[in-house]
Amino acid sequence: MENQIDAVVLNFSPGSLQLLNAILAVVMFSIAIDLKPSDFRRLAHAPKPVLTGLASQFLLLPALTFLLVLALRPQPSIALGLMLVAACPGGNISNFITHRAGGNAALSVSMTAFATIATIVLTPMNVAFWGSLYAPTRDILREVAIDPVAVAILVGLMLVLPLVLGVVLNVKRPDITARLRTPLKWVSMGIFIAFVALALAANWALFLQYAGVVAVLVFVHNGLALACGNLLARAVGLSEFDRRAITIETGIQNSGLGLILIFGFFNGLGGMAVVAAFWGIWHILTGMGLALWMARRPAAQV
Repeated sequence: MENQIDAVVLNFSPGSLQLLNAILAVVMFSIAIDLKPSDFRRLAHAPKPVLTGLASQFLLLPALTFLLVLALRPQPSIALGLMLVAACPGGNISNFITHRAGGNAALSVSMTAFATIATIVLTPMNVAFWGSLYAPTRDILREVAIDPVAVAILVGLMLVLPLVLGVVLNVKRPDITARLRTPLKWVSMGIFIAFVALALAANWALFLQYAGVVAVLVFVHNGLALACGNLLARAVGLSEFDRRAITIETGIQNSGLGLILIFGFFNGLGGMAVVAAFWGIWHILTGMGLALWMARRPAAQV
């Protein structure tokens, strides 16, 4: 059965893909209306936490994912799915979870913003670099070469444009963003979760058939991501308040973006899609569980 997963293509219509694009744009806009230009300028005085978070996401996690693939040797499409998820920016729900965990929510939002912009270059570069170092995934990449310009346009329209619009609206009309902030976050999150549920329902038989193949890998990979964020933040001497944000930002990946890239550039390749879909469920469960545990031990806001 494991060999077959490389040939499976999940049912995901072009209309569904466009809908997911729109949903992620709305989710990003709901995050952006929390931001002001001063949030970015502040980094000039204290860049260490954000730079640590970006290094954790785009340098350390992809490298550790590659070592995980080398150690466990999963099927090629599963391996490439793990690499792609590791190359994505932090998930949009990470800001909500960081707030619930008593971590630095402002840092989480800033990391999401910077990681989203960095994704235009770093996501295709990470997938191409690490994927080319492992022969089975290199063969897949040769068949479906990622066009960096197409990724840049996709991410720009879906994530960066809503980010810019949200910041501009928050500056020009803070009264509107104050009214929109809470309901928009809950509505956008609910729509995203509902979409993932419907997409899974359309592929439920295939998902059940192959989920067991990737479940343990996703559990280990997600644990690795959380540990990598926490340990790097601890190693550079950040406070517990900041460590919580970086831990969650690294462990909550934008698997929705991953799915869009998988269906847009890899024709819905089964192992990759099952990995991203399983990540989409599992990281919410681990993130909320971790937030509940962390919230029991308040961190000093420094």
